Amino acid sequence: MMIPDVKQKWANSINVVTIGATKEEGGTRSKTVSIGGAATLPFLHFEGKIPHRPVVAMEILDIVPEDWHPLLGSYFSDVWNDPVLWAKKCAGEYGADLICLRLAGCDPDGKNKGAEEAAETVKSVLKGVSVPLIIWGCGNDDKDNDILPKCSEVSAGEKCLLGSITEDNYRTLVALCKADGHKVIAESPVDINIAKQVNVLATDLGLAAEDIVIYPSSGALGYGLEYVYSIMERGRIAGLGGDKMWAMPILC
Repeated sequence: MMIPDVKQKWANSINVVTIGATKEEGGTRSKTVSIGGAATLPFLHFEGKIPHRPVVAMEILDIVPEDWHPLLGSYFSDVWNDPVLWAKKCAGEYGADLICLRLAGCDPDGKNKGAEEAAETVKSVLKGVSVPLIIWGCGNDDKDNDILPKCSEVSAGEKCLLGSITEDNYRTLVALCKADGHKVIAESPVDINIAKQVNVLATDLGLAAEDIVIYPSSGALGYGLEYVYSIMERGRIAGLGGDKMWAMPILC
């Protein structure tokens, strides 16, 4: 008896998002990083093309982390008082594909650094390493809307990935990405409908779908992890099935 073919045929493929710009492309990066492009579900190489491997970004902060476990300190305490040295260690010693600079020091409930200081940190990290950069705000919407315009301006042309837009706060960052040539992280609270809605809102303002990366956020333990996986799976199936607002790569 012949075993029936179990290959699934999909109507669509996931968008390719390219982060970083080389000198020839108007930036200063030594390489670019492309994600997405899959024409099937993860690991099912027999079923369709998966042209780009998953990539790893290592996160650095613009302040010394005060709540990290001492074990992490044994690896990074020699550099975490200097974002540039920290970025160099992640890219050089650990081979990170990208650097994710989180501007935690701008939090109004913390150091409350200003836009100029944040922008100088971005410029220094861009000068210190040559891999593509993710620039993530402090998580306070009002403060992020204040600091990220300057950070976007000083990194214009580098095709950074900026984070993050949400259902309630997206207009400023979308405008910055359009003006300065960046990509954006679309964040949602582990909710498949909101995840799609954020993408709809961004594209309605004229941002290309190919400039969006989905971040569905995550639960830390137990059932939370399972729920996140299911959201990612449902979204990917929708994207492969033809839903353009789910055809973006996923950040996790």
